[in-house]
Amino acid sequence: MSIVDSIGGPWAAQDPNTILVLTGELAVAEHPKVMVTPALGSCVGVSLWDAFRQRGGLAHVMLPSPAESRVAGRIERFASVALPRLADEVAEGSTIRRLVAKIAGGSTMFGSDGGLASIGERNILEVKAQLALLRIPLVAEDTGGTHARSMELYLDTGLVVVRSYRYGIKEL
Repeated sequence: MSIVDSIGGPWAAQDPNTILVLTGELAVAEHPKVMVTPALGSCVGVSLWDAFRQRGGLAHVMLPSPAESRVAGRIERFASVALPRLADEVAEGSTIRRLVAKIAGGSTMFGSDGGLASIGERNILEVKAQLALLRIPLVAEDTGGTHARSMELYLDTGLVVVRSYRYGIKEL
């Protein structure tokens, strides 16, 4: 069994046009590709999309910034690093002004952090701050709560489909 089969499920493994974006990763593609990121608990999935070029990207953000972690690993797992990089890669050869963003995730999965904002809440705040710095409009979101989600980005229309066991399917 491949990692795609075990994480993304058989629906993600069958279609060569499906790009799986795992925790702490980002990817960029053009239509007819479909981008999927599973298991968004406190993590935040960020989609950026250029309607004119039917080109977009997806990031699976784990933490707000490198200051939030003492563990080495993928630098793209941080919102403060991933979003500027994703915007540059999606806009390559064009302009960031054409991009729009949709986000999902940022749940409080395991209770509060002792009166502080949960990691999910901090992730949401940092993602929104980075989008504001980049001047990319946030046009839709499905964030917060206490449930996990998966996120799909369809590059022909910019449709984001959010799936959760608890609440079913939501289109952004």
